[in-house]
Amino acid sequence: MASADEQLGEPIDILLVEPNRGDTRLFEENFRNAKVLNTIHSVTDGESALDYVHQRGEYADKPCPDIILLEPQLPGKSGREVLQELKNDPELSDIPVVVLTGSDAEKEIVQSHGLDADTYIKKPIKPEDFVDFVQEVEEFWFAIVQQAPEQG
Repeated sequence: MASADEQLGEPIDILLVEPNRGDTRLFEENFRNAKVLNTIHSVTDGESALDYVHQRGEYADKPCPDIILLEPQLPGKSGREVLQELKNDPELSDIPVVVLTGSDAEKEIVQSHGLDADTYIKKPIKPEDFVDFVQEVEEFWFAIVQQAPEQG
């Protein structure tokens, strides 16, 4: 059976949009320890996230992310505003977005604004919860890869 690395063939570029530096460090450490090849890029606010995906300013030489992990409660431009801009831009709307929710209520709030992320995953609270979180993101990514039309 092929490993996750062999199935994907190349690293996943993950953009983490998370204002809490401590959480960012936990995400990075746990993804680094995961079996999926990946590169985590992180920003702390919505405006930086949009600059990153548009490859503007200091992010001009950064790769377009394969997947975005988005905290909805951001300083400045909110996660909802970021999601709306991504989904309304034809060049960016295909990037899968995982909204990190603290609860089912938070998921419902995001959805009530008429914005649907590709999926919602409960944000880990305790360090030991990050292992399950990484596995959920990995499973979501594999589902996308398997659904993608094969290029000939």
